[in-house]
Amino acid sequence: MAKTILVTGPIGSGKSAACQYLASLDFPVYECDARTKMLYSLVPGLKCSIEERLDLPWSQIGRVFSEPDKLRTLEEMVYPYVVEDLKAWKAQQTAPLLFVESAIALDKPAFDGLYDEVLLITAPKEIRVQRNPKVAERDALQSFDPARIRYTVENAGTQEELYLKIRQLICKLI
Repeated sequence: MAKTILVTGPIGSGKSAACQYLASLDFPVYECDARTKMLYSLVPGLKCSIEERLDLPWSQIGRVFSEPDKLRTLEEMVYPYVVEDLKAWKAQQTAPLLFVESAIALDKPAFDGLYDEVLLITAPKEIRVQRNPKVAERDALQSFDPARIRYTVENAGTQEELYLKIRQLICKLI
């Protein structure tokens, strides 16, 4: 049975860069954001149901990040589809090591049991702000319980330094 590692961290930390590198090494990576966006289009009626329940046109869906009640409603509607998609994806994989990229899964009970260990990618806030201007808005929506984190990679240097740290971690995981 494959070991599944949740790759998480605050916005701008370098989760995506780490996961792109893992994928380049032929490790299967499930990107929660990309798969969720795909599900919005694939699940019949989902977008319309979301617009109706949130009383928001799809073009303004980003507002949910500043409206906690709407965000909670969106999560309640979408997470069951994401969880089923992730389970189906995992069932199709044959690699001994799988990675799931998500900034929020650690905080969301719906995802508990879908990963075995947690890898936190982190970077100082000033570096994260340079990488992504939405840091201030999104940081408040994320927390990372240290008790649940098995591995941490500090991504404050070059891309090659990040890749080296990822390779060193893989040696521990395999």
